[in-house]
Parts: sequence; structure tokens; C-alpha cells
Amino acid sequence: MQDGSFGSALVTGNSSGLGLGLTRALLERGAKVYGMSRRGCPEAGVSGDEKVDLGDFNATGAAMERLLGGVDRVDLVVLNAGLLGHMQRMQDAPMDELRLLMDVNTFANKVILDALLKQRVAVGQIIAISSGASVSGHAGWSGYSLSKAALNMMMQLYAHEFPEETAINAFAPGLVDTAMQDYLCDEADRESFPVLQRLKAARGTPDMPDPENAARAILDALPRLRHTTRGSFVDIRQL
Repeated sequence: MQDGSFGSALVTGNSSGLGLGLTRALLERGAKVYGMSRRGCPEAGVSGDEKVDLGDFNATGAAMERLLGGVDRVDLVVLNAGLLGHMQRMQDAPMDELRLLMDVNTFANKVILDALLKQRVAVGQIIAISSGASVSGHAGWSGYSLSKAALNMMMQLYAHEFPEETAINAFAPGLVDTAMQDYLCDEADRESFPVLQRLKAARGTPDMPDPENAARAILDALPRLRHTTRGSFVDIRQL
């Protein structure tokens, strides 16, 4: 909906982190929320939830059929589920890890978008959670940057395939204090990859909000996002 309220929403990766924060923020606003994730959503108030490994494309397609069977409209779709992988040089990145990151961060979202089109579900707005790492090219991000850059382009391509009334973007939410930051701030090699020093400095400050506060900021920004170019990559800090 154009005023920032949502009657219904689909959120992937809703078991923890930003996906769970978005689920809770949407429930606060009275939305019916559907979700899918590997571990399942702990919130009892969701209208539908599917446990599925998004890297299993057949299972993901079947889960979409079950989840949205009989649903003819979803106001908001948030393609949030994703994997970080390891901070490492590209030459050190194993092919198996790169394939997994592409499968979960990029191609699983194709399965979901195709299901929405096939099931003829009208969608008000679609955002794919991307990252500044998709465009910055900083050392260390390897497969994560690759998969998010591919996600950006995929959303640009799908903008030609969804109806004009569906707002669609790849969207970087800024820094969010999730479990991913435990690895980036405390375990990954900050000396080899200096960009991590900025993340460590931001943790525990307003520059890195917790998932629920980040989710509220995202929902508040979505009406402004509708005025950007369909299919484009947008950073929340640009709105």
C-alpha cells in the first residue's frame, strides 16, 4: 500500500535476524504475515509459515504453493533470506561455497518470484534485501558480493516481467546488528580486510540498529522507495 501500511506480507528468512524483525514489525502494524525459512518462524501470530531449505528449489516451489494457495494478493514481499559465507580472498573461495551462495542469495529468489507470477498473486511491492557489498567491491566479500550483485540485476530484469503497478527493487537496509555481525566483528580477519573495522566500530551504536528497529525504518522507507526507478538498487541511506 502506498501509505506505508500493509494488509499482508511475505517474508523469507523469518526465523531470526532482520527477517524476524520485519515479521514482528509487520505484525505490530496489523498485517497478515506469511513466511518461509529453514528453521521456521518463532512468532505464533503469523498467518502461514513453511520450513524449507531455500537452496532446494523443488522444495521451495512446493512451499510457495502451500503457503499462498488461495491467496490472490500480497501487499509486500521481502526476499530477505540469505547467507554470508566467509570473508576471504576470491582465490581462496571454494567453488562449492560460491555455488551455495548463488543458490540461496540469488536463484532461490527466482523460484519465489516465478511462483508469484505462476500463481497469479497480485503484489504491491517487492524488495530483495541486498547490500552495499553488492556494489562496493571491497576485498574479502567474495561470494557474498557476487551473489548480491547478481540479485540486483535479477530484480532489474524482473521489473520487466511484473505488472507496472508492482514496485520492485533491490534494497540495501544499511547496517543491522544480527548474528552475522558476530562473525564479521569478532571472528573474521579485520587486519586482512580493513572494511570490517568500520563494522566493529559501528556495533552498539545507532549506526547499527537491532533487527526490529531496522525493520521499522525499512517499512517507513518503503513509500519513498516506490518513487525510485523500478528494478533499481537503492540504499536506505539514499532515501
